[in-house]
Amino acid sequence: MTTLASVLAALPPDPRVVVAGNFATPWRLLAEVDAALPAYRLWMLNAQPGIPIRDGVTLETPFVGAGMRRQPTLRYFPARLSVVPRLFEAGCAPDLVVLHVAPPRGEMLSLGTEVNVLPAAIEQVRRRGGAVVAQVNPHMPYTFGDALVPRSEVDVLVEDDTPLAEPPAVEVGEAAALIGELVARRVQDGATLQAGIGAIPDAALAGLRDRRGLGVWTEMFSDRVLELERAGALDPERPIVSSFVFGTADLYAWLDGNQRVVMRRTEVTNTPGRIALNPQMTSINSALQVDLLAQANASRINARIHSGFGGQTDFIVGALHSVGGQSMIALRSWHPKAQVSTIVPLVDEPVTSFQMHAVITEYGTAEVFGHDERTQARNLIEDAAHPDAREELWEEAHHLGLA
Repeated sequence: MTTLASVLAALPPDPRVVVAGNFATPWRLLAEVDAALPAYRLWMLNAQPGIPIRDGVTLETPFVGAGMRRQPTLRYFPARLSVVPRLFEAGCAPDLVVLHVAPPRGEMLSLGTEVNVLPAAIEQVRRRGGAVVAQVNPHMPYTFGDALVPRSEVDVLVEDDTPLAEPPAVEVGEAAALIGELVARRVQDGATLQAGIGAIPDAALAGLRDRRGLGVWTEMFSDRVLELERAGALDPERPIVSSFVFGTADLYAWLDGNQRVVMRRTEVTNTPGRIALNPQMTSINSALQVDLLAQANASRINARIHSGFGGQTDFIVGALHSVGGQSMIALRSWHPKAQVSTIVPLVDEPVTSFQMHAVITEYGTAEVFGHDERTQARNLIEDAAHPDAREELWEEAHHLGLA
């Protein structure tokens, strides 16, 4: 009989261990793996605090979560989310995949809230002769689509009964609420929604309860989508498509056995060509900075990786090619901690995305797409930048030949 101990003993030295990330981390099983392996490479997406940080553990990711941020052993792999599965075919081939699944129904397990890149990881580890182990938890909702994994694909099941972690509550302040209202005004009945993580996307979705016929095609969603469903804003004939989910226990209970939600692997949800097929594809994301050339930095602070490309680039491109689609970058005009303008002359960090339809702050909406570069710059300064930053931005615009 195959046991966890025998699987771990058979791994090569310094194996790469791919673990379900976000808020689907199998904490008990990860602790057992960590206790058994003196050295290994821990590969996770958006890892949360509590992961093993010690000598012998090298952290790897294409999207940095709070658990890995600023760690000296971090190896960051730049890649937009749609192509992250290809990393498993190249320099990030896995030796062990660690899952968190719902109890089996018949011969099928479910990845529950975290599908994402895990199907690709399972396929690649099998091709290499590696192993798949899973923590089985009755608190994990049973979801469908690409979340379904045959029981035969998993070498060892370890039982657990710990409630799923919930992300900290997001406080929607006055500025975020105003930005959300401006974003919501642009969304029409029948639009297809994708929204990122944070107070501003949450506020935008909260402002859509009176819309009708909305669809959801996104890489992730949280409780705001459930609120739209209960408000009657979503088209009941269109499945809710996502790749991972996190939120409250109420959301997880609603997900369990709910065939209205179709979980898809990243290659489906995030490929721009597939995104573009959705009518009125509406992409709502945020950024750390936007410059006068309509370039957004959502990844780095002072040259240090803060998060990663994620799916922002995928969805902006997809929305640009969708019939009636639009992409928006929504952010506060002033960074409250750094005390600097978020609208800058030129970003001095790598660009995450560019040439969105509009940039929205609490001061208004700067129209970008379809305007020449000088008009774009004017709109960003006059319609989106903080008033205290506008004089300096105009001076820099002159130096850049944008005024």
